[in-house]
Amino acid sequence: MNKGVALILIVVGAAMLIWTGFTYTKKEKIIDAGPVQVSADKQKTVNWPPYLGGILLVGGIVIFATSKKS
Repeated sequence: MNKGVALILIVVGAAMLIWTGFTYTKKEKIIDAGPVQVSADKQKTVNWPPYLGGILLVGGIVIFATSKKS
């Protein structure tokens, strides 16, 4: 089980180093007055610091290296 968790941490950490965030589009209501509704698409951005990916990557490597052979 530890090797599985370690591999997941390694993959997620590497992905977080490569992609430091993502953008998605959300539809928001601007006016909602009975039958009249006006909405607009707004872009939202989610970012995370690159060092977090490095921490996950190193942690996964350490767990993988120290896990016992089964």
